[in-house]
Amino acid sequence: METTETTSTPFPNLPPIIESDDREYQDSGVPSTVAMPAASEAIAGHPLHPLSIIFPIAFLAAALGSDFGYWLTRDFFWARASLWLIGLGLVTGIIASVIGMSDFLQIERVRKRTAGWAHLILNISILVFTTINFLLRLGDPEESILPGGLILSLIVGTLTSITGWFGAELSYRLDILTEVLPR
Repeated sequence: METTETTSTPFPNLPPIIESDDREYQDSGVPSTVAMPAASEAIAGHPLHPLSIIFPIAFLAAALGSDFGYWLTRDFFWARASLWLIGLGLVTGIIASVIGMSDFLQIERVRKRTAGWAHLILNISILVFTTINFLLRLGDPEESILPGGLILSLIVGTLTSITGWFGAELSYRLDILTEVLPR
């Protein structure tokens, strides 16, 4: 009976799309420079940027869903929900971007990677589109959803998926932001 040896990796065994130096995937990683203070055992020592991005992603994805809800039902509830979700996505996105920018500026290895620059530029684009989407809806949330608001939400959703890929490239393939500096 033959036995075959299998290996397991923490990410799918796909070739890197942007970066091409395999040595980058084999080293011990680069610690995050912005880490949660040791305030509680559950979150102490975790990098803040990966923790902070879940909120804008959730709010902006839900806004896209509520825009579709309005499109299907024409119920004002969905228009109001979209306005609040986009506003919350913008505020939490700004917080996440400040934390991410701090890491970007302090970690040279991120600035040397195409994935780092793509992640930065796409996230700035998301904040710009989200700001426009929010301002368009302030006066009359219902009036601006179709078609402009829905299109902006689709653009933001698409860019969020793409920039998430680049963030994963930095975190999982290049081991950036997966550990923190010792205190």
